[in-house]
Amino acid sequence: MIDARLFHILVDSFSKILIPGLTMTIPLTAISFTLALLIAVATALVQFANVSFFKQAARFYIWVIRGIPLLVQLYVVFYGLPRLGIVITPFPAAVIVFSINEGAYAAEIIRAALEAVPSGQLEAGYCVGMSYLQTMRRIVLPQALRTAFPSLSNSLIAMVKDTSLAANITVTEMFMVTQRIVARTYEPLALYIEIGLIYLMFSTVLTKLQRFGERKLSLQNRPNSGVAGTAKVSGRPLVPAFLRRVPMRKPLCPMENVPEQPCYQDK
Repeated sequence: MIDARLFHILVDSFSKILIPGLTMTIPLTAISFTLALLIAVATALVQFANVSFFKQAARFYIWVIRGIPLLVQLYVVFYGLPRLGIVITPFPAAVIVFSINEGAYAAEIIRAALEAVPSGQLEAGYCVGMSYLQTMRRIVLPQALRTAFPSLSNSLIAMVKDTSLAANITVTEMFMVTQRIVARTYEPLALYIEIGLIYLMFSTVLTKLQRFGERKLSLQNRPNSGVAGTAKVSGRPLVPAFLRRVPMRKPLCPMENVPEQPCYQDK
């Protein structure tokens, strides 16, 4: 049972945890993920262009970043670079590390989506006089990003939770504020469950937005049926009732039919 003291602690700490989440965790996630997308698109396009040197450099970047834990990368940038005379404050250091780390993972998602676009799309762009960059920007990349949308959305939700690691480099986000409250109240179980529920709330909102975006994209991708189609949407026929009552013309008989079979003559 929750006693009066613990209940008061949870109620009082809720706003103290939520406000840093809105003012630090969400901005950190938004800025980092935006930069990560730019890095990912550039890296994926370099691989897709299949230029040997740049492709190998991109593969090396992805190999290194995906092979080193995120926490180690945070420590290297924030605690290690000052040994070389490069001092970065906590928030920019977290943005740099999260952007570079997420960019490596998202680059592979976008690369796979680019390769899923039929090669004829690229050739069609060349046929109408577009350059490689124009074809990628106007034809191939929009289709690839639409395909990669669910996976990128999952990465965004994961990044919201990964920002808790920024507390290790003194970024005053939700988890660090919770640690301070725990150190003062000695109620780790209840407070860590509370912050877990707040993270769950943020993830739930993003999940709802992801599903909304997927529905919008699926409606845009839905092909239009012909006038004579019989498909239905939400139980309603696509062909209007007055068109369904129009008598269809009887097809003409082909010339190779047996001569004694009289063909219908259209009048």
